[in-house]
Amino acid sequence: MDLKSLEDLKRIREQAQAQIRIRTQEGNTKIIVGMGTCGIAAGARDTLMAILDELAKRNIQDVVVTQTGCIGLCEYEPLVSVVKPGQPKIMYMKVNPERARQIVASHIVNDQIINEWVLSREEGA
Repeated sequence: MDLKSLEDLKRIREQAQAQIRIRTQEGNTKIIVGMGTCGIAAGARDTLMAILDELAKRNIQDVVVTQTGCIGLCEYEPLVSVVKPGQPKIMYMKVNPERARQIVASHIVNDQIINEWVLSREEGA
């Protein structure tokens, strides 16, 4: 990273703050990424970064992105859960970065669950 001016530093600061806001702000929808050792080994870091990147590209700011540890379903990692008010909690399996982007586009933006990737549905979550 090559900083040549104060403006460069300010731009980098704004980008970092935008990423932090996406991860911590209150919102109606929550995305939970499994970041246990098994998830990380299966590529969950890249999945998480793809989700954050896609939300930022679409200027979606009312979604909270969080992490969780291992839930014992290692063979299905990386796992991503989507919780929207009034809808069941949807857990997606084997979510690579491309699938993560599609989940944001379909489920988060258009309320369309991608059934072929669903591992579980939890009513009243």
